[in-house]
Amino acid sequence: MKISNTPNTSSIITGFILLGFPCPREGQILLFVLFSAVYLLTLMGNGSIICAVCWDQRLHTPMYILLANFSFLEIWYVTSTVPNMLANFLSDKQLISFSGCLLQFYFFFSLGSTECFFLAIMAFDRYLAICWPLHYPTLMTGRLCANLVISCWVLGFLWFLIPIFIISQMSFCGSGIIDHFLCDPGPLLALTCEKAPVIELVFSTLTPVPLIVPFLFIMGSYALVLRAVLRVPSAAGRKKAFSTCGSHLAVVSLFYGSVLVMYGSPTSEHEAGMQKIVTLFYSAVTPLLNPVIYSLRNKDMKKALQKFLRL
Repeated sequence: MKISNTPNTSSIITGFILLGFPCPREGQILLFVLFSAVYLLTLMGNGSIICAVCWDQRLHTPMYILLANFSFLEIWYVTSTVPNMLANFLSDKQLISFSGCLLQFYFFFSLGSTECFFLAIMAFDRYLAICWPLHYPTLMTGRLCANLVISCWVLGFLWFLIPIFIISQMSFCGSGIIDHFLCDPGPLLALTCEKAPVIELVFSTLTPVPLIVPFLFIMGSYALVLRAVLRVPSAAGRKKAFSTCGSHLAVVSLFYGSVLVMYGSPTSEHEAGMQKIVTLFYSAVTPLLNPVIYSLRNKDMKKALQKFLRL
């Protein structure tokens, strides 16, 4: 970490120290082994879903195309933080450059926003399939599906261009220590040389939008789905309709449950450890669980995975 002294004796930092999970050397090695296993299993699980969807012609439908894109997203989402965290477990200095911090911030939150958008269009797909079953093939066409996928990726990566540009123009002073395992905006903005209420307002306004708007859309979609399912006369029909949404609802609950705990509650110094754990859950553990949830609750996906793994 480089520090340059300005005429007014303030120290401007050009790099940061990510504290991560402070513990003895043996603990660091244990955490390295644990999260290396989590990372590899996440790559294998989500990669298997992508390969199964590409390989099995029966899965070339909007629902599974969205799932394959979601799994592809999860691979990059976990890759935006875990490799750097693994390197820090084996490093004594745990440094990250200013540009590296900005890149990690941008990709982590852009991919997180993209995940929110994907969860929303997956809920929209389930709404069309259950509420408009006869019209579903003509409504959710391949072209519409492709446009929705492209829109998710583009919008997710465009949203944080303004925040990342603002951060790149700021100066950071002090110790340069970030009490986290990634470049989170809270501890990052705390290191700015001059407090800027306008910039903090922009952050507090822009950051929640890709989280809250898709969540409201998902809740609205499932409210309509629930109303349609309750009108189904037979219990077997209601169970079948709910089963098509079960996996997606489980993933939404895991992701949004942890994210809302993280960003929906006030932060303070004594909560830093809990913030790390919650962030770790939705950034590393949830991408590991998603392929398990989808493969265990979906018969077609289980059959495709079994056939693919026998190759």
